[in-house]
Amino acid sequence: MMENERYAIRESDRNIFVNGTEHFFQKLTAIPAEVGTPSCEETIVRVLDEFSAVIAISGKRRGYVSYTAPRAMIGEVMGYFGETDRSDDLLADCIGEIANTICGNAREHLGPGYTIGVPAVIRGRTEEAPFYADAPAVVIPIKWNGYRSSLILCLDLGENEKFAPDFTSLED
Repeated sequence: MMENERYAIRESDRNIFVNGTEHFFQKLTAIPAEVGTPSCEETIVRVLDEFSAVIAISGKRRGYVSYTAPRAMIGEVMGYFGETDRSDDLLADCIGEIANTICGNAREHLGPGYTIGVPAVIRGRTEEAPFYADAPAVVIPIKWNGYRSSLILCLDLGENEKFAPDFTSLED
């Protein structure tokens, strides 16, 4: 198996994360999210938006899940939580909560061999994003209430039990 093939996410796993994303928006807002056609990206920086949350995955699979969205979209989501303050710190908390909820829902389906880390928030585009340099990621466009965002998945297909990337340097 070639190195990049190790990260070609299984369709069943991809669907778990997509379903979790759809469920998040439907349950919180009653406005359905529309899922676009996934693509494979070698350079993730191109798809990062104003706020992104990256969650490390470890256990039977390793890699990351990220959710990235524009400021205005996150602000609108915050309104459904009853929040009126649109400060950068609260926007960062909100994108982290969205990613955490998506991954938490997936964990229920993927089982006990799947561990999620604490979300690291990235503001804006950065070349220092902790994505695998040797692995393409599956980018899934998400459209909700007229806004465009992306769910980014990069999971190792192997059974590697040890992986714990350090995202603390990216946190605010």
